[in-house]
Amino acid sequence: MKKRLLMEELYRQGKAPKRRLWLIAGLTLVLILVAGGVWYRATLETRLEDKYQQGLVLRQTGNYQAAIDQFASLHKENPEFVRAAEALYQVAEIQDLYLGNYSDALLTYLLLERDYPDAEQVLVARKQLAILYKYRLGDCGEAISAYQKVLDHASRDRDQLQYEVADCYFRLNNFNQARIEFESLLKNEAESALVAEVQYRIAVTYALEGKLPEAAGGYRLVMERWEESPYALEARIGLATVLEEQEELLEALKILEELVGIYPNAEVLEQKTVQVRERIEKKKKAI
Repeated sequence: MKKRLLMEELYRQGKAPKRRLWLIAGLTLVLILVAGGVWYRATLETRLEDKYQQGLVLRQTGNYQAAIDQFASLHKENPEFVRAAEALYQVAEIQDLYLGNYSDALLTYLLLERDYPDAEQVLVARKQLAILYKYRLGDCGEAISAYQKVLDHASRDRDQLQYEVADCYFRLNNFNQARIEFESLLKNEAESALVAEVQYRIAVTYALEGKLPEAAGGYRLVMERWEESPYALEARIGLATVLEEQEELLEALKILEELVGIYPNAEVLEQKTVQVRERIEKKKKAI
C-alpha cells in the first residue's frame, strides 16, 4: 500500500511541470495571436491605402484592367475601407470613359449607389449614369429618371441638369413635355446662360407641333431679347421657315436676304433662299 501511494505521488509530481509548461505555451500562443491581430488591424488602413494608390498608378499608366482588378478587390474584400466607395467609382469611370464597357459601368454605378448611398461619390455617379444612359446607350427614358435624381439633390448646375431633362423629352419627340421642362428652366433659372437657347428651343417645339403662330412669336422673342446671341440668327432662319409655311413668302425672303454674309452656314441659307424664290415665281405664274 505504501509503495503504491509513493508511486502515485512521484507520478503526480512529475506530471505537474508538464502541465505548467503546456499552460505557459498556450498563453504565449494566445498572446502572439492577439498581438498579431492588433498589428494587423493597426496597419490594415495603411496597407489598403497603399493598394488604392497602386490602383491610381495603374490607371494613370494605362493599365486599365489591372487598375479595375485592384480597385474591385478593395471593395469586395474590404467593403468597410474608408476609400471603398471611391474605389468602386474608379472602376465605373474606367469602364465607362476608357474601356467603353458601358453595360459594366452602368452596373458598377448602380452598385455604388446601392452599397454606399451616403457616399459623396454617389451624386457624381448618378450624373455620370445619366450621361451614360443618354449619350452612350441612347436611352433617354432612363436618363430622365437619372437626371431627376441628381436634380433632387443638386445645389449647383441646376440649369444644365434641367436642360438635359428637357432635351431628353425632345429626343423622345415628346415636344409638349420638353416645352414644359424648358419653361420650368426659364422660370427657376432666369439668370442662366442658357436662356436664349432655351427660348429658341421652345419656339422649335411649337414649330414641330405645327403651332406656327406660337413658333413665330417664340422666334421673334429671341430676336428681340438676345439679338447678339447666335440663337438670334437661328431664330431668324426659323422665323423665315414658319413664314414660308404660312405662305408669307416675301417676308420670308426678306429675312433670308438680310442674313447673307451673316449666317455662318452659307450653303443652307442659299438653299432656303432659292427655295423661297422659286415658290414666289411659281405663285406669280399661277396668277
